[in-house]
Amino acid sequence: MKHTYKLTGMTCGSCEQKVREAILPLENIISVNPSKEKESIEVEMNEHVPLNKLKEAISLYGNKYKVLADSNSEISMQAKSWFSTYKPILLIFSYIMLVTLIVEFLNGLFVMQRLMAHFMAGFFLVFSFFKLLNLKGFAQSYVMYDIVAMKYPSWAYVYAFIELLLGVGYLSEFNPLLVNSAALIVMSVSIVGVLKTVLDNKKIKCACLGDVFNLPMSTVTIIEDGLMILMSAVMLFNLV
Repeated sequence: MKHTYKLTGMTCGSCEQKVREAILPLENIISVNPSKEKESIEVEMNEHVPLNKLKEAISLYGNKYKVLADSNSEISMQAKSWFSTYKPILLIFSYIMLVTLIVEFLNGLFVMQRLMAHFMAGFFLVFSFFKLLNLKGFAQSYVMYDIVAMKYPSWAYVYAFIELLLGVGYLSEFNPLLVNSAALIVMSVSIVGVLKTVLDNKKIKCACLGDVFNLPMSTVTIIEDGLMILMSAVMLFNLV
């Protein structure tokens, strides 16, 4: 992707070179083309780099150079970057929800307990599928933040199969009390490491979709795990 920003303060070719040298080393930057005549700078990126990062890099040369961009444009670019990053997980959740709603529609009667069970089944089956595509790669990422896997690395391998069993359990309606209890415990333990990682601002890859997608650990992961905990808790409450 290419973005063009207004850049003031450049008066010669040396200025252009300084700006280029300041921004080019930044992560995800492919090329930098400043123009003193147009008072602009064109930046090509692998992923969107926030405006404040560019300003911070250029500030190493003092306050002479000013990078400006329309605020609405910057917000739009950040939104596009966020959506691009989390597109796989958003699509998966949308597909699972669509299927569960279709099932309820075909049954002719909307039952929330059944909808949640089918959603949980789809969630665990799909997410375990991606983990099992490269079990070793998933395990290597999972041990970086899960509190149990950190101490017992083999848990990372077991966890993927537990998700698969939970998915089958929800789909087959096998002993709902046992399945919901297991899901509540497993997801509650799992979210501890996620919360710690996000609160500590650690830049770690999320292993929720295995090693297939490069998803960063963030509040999205917290919401994902929290939703599963909430659903299993509600279904468990309705059973007792």
